[in-house]
Amino acid sequence: MKIAAVVGPTASGKTKLAVDICRALNGEAVSCDSMQIYKYMDIATAKPTTQEMCGIPHHMLDFLEPGEKYSVAAYCTEAGKCIDDISGRGKLPVLVGGTGLYYSSLVDNISFADEDDDASIRSELERRAESEGIETLHRELSAIDPETAAQLHLNNRGRIIRALEIYYKTGVTMSEQQRRSRLAEPKYDCTAICLDARDRQFLYDRIDRRVDIMIENGLIEEARRFLSGELGKTSGQAIGYKELQPYFSGEISLDDAVDNLKRSTRRYAKRQLTWFRRDERITHLYIDEMPYEDLLNTAVGIIERGITK
Repeated sequence: MKIAAVVGPTASGKTKLAVDICRALNGEAVSCDSMQIYKYMDIATAKPTTQEMCGIPHHMLDFLEPGEKYSVAAYCTEAGKCIDDISGRGKLPVLVGGTGLYYSSLVDNISFADEDDDASIRSELERRAESEGIETLHRELSAIDPETAAQLHLNNRGRIIRALEIYYKTGVTMSEQQRRSRLAEPKYDCTAICLDARDRQFLYDRIDRRVDIMIENGLIEEARRFLSGELGKTSGQAIGYKELQPYFSGEISLDDAVDNLKRSTRRYAKRQLTWFRRDERITHLYIDEMPYEDLLNTAVGIIERGITK
């Protein structure tokens, strides 16, 4: 099945490009973001607004309560249903997002045969995370499975623990399990565009502006509301909440908290680019090298050729 994708780091302009591609090629968007699936977390996750969607249907957005657990396998199943429905109606499914694990698992048809938790191992890892700090577990994972550890931010407590749990339960690392579980044939013929930047500082400046706008739009209030409630383990990993906690508890100033948030977001963007750059099938377009209209026309041309070949 022919599909398209717009991937890349945060603040690179994926939503706008994907919407314009959908308008040009009769498509509908399927979110590929592990945090935008959650309700209410609109500002921290930079969830596209109704105005930004421009009337283009967006799927896999805003459907899960923050306290609910969600897995990569569940995403692949539900996103696959959306893709089948869109294609069945004669439209082009366009993936859009920056969660590399979701993208690769869906496009490369990775199977997840064993999603069960091991309660005893997990509870011990949870205990250690509390007593020793998640940084210690991340270092442990780096020694065991450096490939997976390099992809996981310290905020991603749940996946760090999950990766260690898988290893201690099976003796096989998560990255090796993923290699073994790739099926013979990918389910989709995907023509993918990654929005990139030759000049890293150009992207970092966009990220800093994005964070400033998020603060202006009410991120402080949103974070305060969520941190005072019952966040789920997965939804609580959203960058933007944890970084503000020290400010709420009086440990640091708001300016310092915002600087920490910008730093975390820049690091996350770097990891996103590392993930997508290793997939040679993805075409990279550089947002600092061409005006937007040229970038859009180039992307539409690449995807048109991909879906008609």
